[in-house]
Order: sequence, then structure tokens, then C-alpha cells
Amino acid sequence: MLDIVDKALDEAHGALQILRADSAMLAMISMAGGDLGHALKAGKRVFSCGNGGSMSDAMHFAEELSGRFRGDRRALPATAISDVGHLTCVANDFGYDQVFSRYIEAHGRGGDYLLAISTSGRSESVIMAATAARAQGMRVIALTGNRWCDLGKLADYHICTEGGRYADRAQELHIKVIHILIEIVERVVFGTGQ
Repeated sequence: MLDIVDKALDEAHGALQILRADSAMLAMISMAGGDLGHALKAGKRVFSCGNGGSMSDAMHFAEELSGRFRGDRRALPATAISDVGHLTCVANDFGYDQVFSRYIEAHGRGGDYLLAISTSGRSESVIMAATAARAQGMRVIALTGNRWCDLGKLADYHICTEGGRYADRAQELHIKVIHILIEIVERVVFGTGQ
């Protein structure tokens, strides 16, 4: 079993090294975090969405902003589209593909942000959310594991963490990117002391 542990860590290390060597992607992360921070500082909001493990990441992102990341500071307006009542109502009445887009249609406003997470970049519900966000005049940060996906084409910032053959490697990098985005946001909104 130790060989499984070693192989998993080697794969994770390799995926991280690929991301670290991609200067364009690192710049994309930096710009997305900076712009999101300026929007939040100006009173705008951020929404996040995804399916399965990406839903968990969307929730993690929102709670770190509205709750606490590294230091005490005021709460930031961040919401994961995860309300069970909303999701089941829309899935039942309109179809699952609209569970996120209907929320954005109801709550999103011009200048707000959407963090749209899909490892494949092909999740119809997340693509429809990004489409709805664009229609509302929102900005979109796409977090994917597929450089050439439809979701990326809808984004102002497409952050791709190509992790290899399996989605879990890309997802492991997603949480690193999410933490970096939050750190940048805190520095922009609250200064370098955070």
C-alpha cells in the first residue's frame, strides 16, 4: 500500500509543478484575485457554484470569505449556490441544468462575480450559470481542469489546473487556487497586514 501513497504524492507533486511552470496561468490567478478584491472593496458580491466535489469547493470558497480565512476582519459578501430548497425546486420545475443560472438571474447584479467551478469545464449547469452571469453584466472566473472547454470561453478569467489523467489531481489544485484567490482578496480589501 505504501506504493499507492508514493504514487499519489508523486502525481500531485507533478501536477503542482506543471501549474507553477505556467507563467500565464499564474498571472491569470493574480489578475483574477486582484480584480475580485477590487470589486468586493467597491461593494460588489461574489457567488460560486459547482457540482459534487466542486460544490464543496464552491462552499469552501464562500465560507472563507464570509467567515474567516487567516485573520479576523469584516465579512465579505460571498455566497455558494447551495441552498437545498432552491436547488431541488429548480431541478424539479425547470431541470437540473438551470439550478445555478436561476439563482444568478434572481440575485446577480452588474459588477458582481461568479466563481464557476467544473473540473471538465463541460458541466451544463455551470455553463448555464456563467451564461446567466454574463447576461447580468457580471464577471466570471472559471476554475477548470480542461484548457479547451466551453466554460473557459465564457470566462473573463479562465484558470485551468490540468492535473493529469484523473479529476482528483485537478481538484486538489483547485483548492490551492481558491486559497490563493482569497489571500489576494484579503490583501486588496484590507491591506497587506492580513
